[in-house]
Amino acid sequence: MRARSSFGRSFFEPESETRTCFQRDRDRIIHSKSFRRLKHKTQVFISTGYDHFRSRLTHTLEVAQLSRHLARLFSVNEDLAECIALAHDLGHPPFGHAGEQALAILMKDHGGFEHNVQSLRVVNHLEEKYPHFLGLNLSFEVREGLRKHERLENIQGQVKFHSLEAQIVNLADAIAYNTHDIDDGLASGLLKHSDLLENVVLYKDAFEQISSQYTVLTDTQSRHLTHSAMISKQIQDLTITSRDALKQNNIKTLDDVYACSEKLILFSSDMQEKLNQLRHFLFTYLYRHHEIYRMNKQGHHILTSLFHAFSSDYDLLPIVYRQRLLTQDTSHRVVSDYIAGMTDGYAQKEFSAIYF
Repeated sequence: MRARSSFGRSFFEPESETRTCFQRDRDRIIHSKSFRRLKHKTQVFISTGYDHFRSRLTHTLEVAQLSRHLARLFSVNEDLAECIALAHDLGHPPFGHAGEQALAILMKDHGGFEHNVQSLRVVNHLEEKYPHFLGLNLSFEVREGLRKHERLENIQGQVKFHSLEAQIVNLADAIAYNTHDIDDGLASGLLKHSDLLENVVLYKDAFEQISSQYTVLTDTQSRHLTHSAMISKQIQDLTITSRDALKQNNIKTLDDVYACSEKLILFSSDMQEKLNQLRHFLFTYLYRHHEIYRMNKQGHHILTSLFHAFSSDYDLLPIVYRQRLLTQDTSHRVVSDYIAGMTDGYAQKEFSAIYF
């Protein structure tokens, strides 16, 4: 995707004299309130528990770094890939996936809730910085990439996939959270090195590679280098497999990408099997660990309680959200928007203010 070929913005604006449209979009995302709030939103562990646990913001930055790297390897648009990566979690609620599950249940009969859709809602409607339109008025290609579904239906009903840049971000996100959750799990003490060696082939292969290169390492150095080797193995596999797919499908232009009915950025079947094994391990040993379960239970309870409080008494909402009840959306969506935008700490503060 070339910036000069962009389908443009929903609302016309003169082009920047110093930046391409995607560079301008990147700056708008980084300077948004929603982006700043990510630093106080949970990835897996409550961020206040330990300085070095990943937050939703550090996860986002890691996805952006991986996306730029992969975009460069495939000679596609690095700025577009970075934009999609930086914005992909803007709609994520507090308390990680527990928060998303809570809102999905609460909004089941009111249009649903899904954080990728909410990210689009943030950039299209909820950011209010400009006088002539709501949202950030991002380029079409960035907004399309935020849909993050593996495929779309075009006008003729035929299956088509997203741009290569969007497909890259989708897998960069998977590389980041799979590998980094292991790193945080080991740092927390909830995961054991011995269990990983026994149950996760990708980790075992990476650790053995590092052990053959270095004779003396501290635990911290070993964990870091193993973590890095796991990422490298995934990137190498993704690059080789995807280049073969691009060649086999004779992909040369963006139209070729949209006309193709197969994913073009993908892992090999062998690597995908290893990643499935890794995900199963994380669900069994980390995400369902009683300490994580308790954190998630607390977050779920806080968001559910806030939702019921705000839905039953709109005067508890800030005035800007009460005004939206009159001008924009259904009451449940307004409440959902307010809660989804909260940080972990702010949600806890609101909960205490209402219930204590």
